[in-house]
Amino acid sequence: MLIKLFNWFVKITAWPAQKLVFRTKVYYEDKSVQGRHIRGAAIIASNHTSVFDYAAYLFVFFTRTLRVQMAEVLFEKKVLGLFLRALGGIYVDRGAHNFDFINKSEEILEKGGVVGAFPESRLPKKGEKTPLEFKPSTAYLALSADVPVIPVFTNGRYFCHERARVIIGKPMYPGDYADEALDDKENIRLFTDAMRNRIIELGNELDEKTKS
Repeated sequence: MLIKLFNWFVKITAWPAQKLVFRTKVYYEDKSVQGRHIRGAAIIASNHTSVFDYAAYLFVFFTRTLRVQMAEVLFEKKVLGLFLRALGGIYVDRGAHNFDFINKSEEILEKGGVVGAFPESRLPKKGEKTPLEFKPSTAYLALSADVPVIPVFTNGRYFCHERARVIIGKPMYPGDYADEALDDKENIRLFTDAMRNRIIELGNELDEKTKS
């Protein structure tokens, strides 16, 4: 409850500032199927362009408390770490074989919550082809919890003269991608690749929409 209340406090008080900083324009693959409001438990999976992706998504998905998986480096500064934990950030230690973040994410989903994930697991370096290859944890979580994944693409244009632009895709249901002839590991890889391909498609669709 405290996390939810703190989220609302931050979103309401920071609303004017984010309108100036992000100026986010939201597009949809099919708004009649999936808009900005998310019903029930779900995972939001997005490409990763900046540490500000999460901040932008707080306001894109304003009506829900977004619990995002966050890298350990963001918690190294004490004040920032406390702030992110108060918002409900899920600590992910990428350098350790510790999967507590999966268990925490499953608990949130079981209660009907929304978990945010950046399956690339890190920000791209200059010159790298984006999006980077996806790690399997998001697909594993979706298959294990049996919840839809809402794919999202952002152009990452924060603090720019251009507007930040985001496109929300139709939900992907993991059961639709599972193949009974494959083992669990193979099905996780299958769904991981499907998510990445869908997000790439959304990026291309966003390009087309912004040209028209």
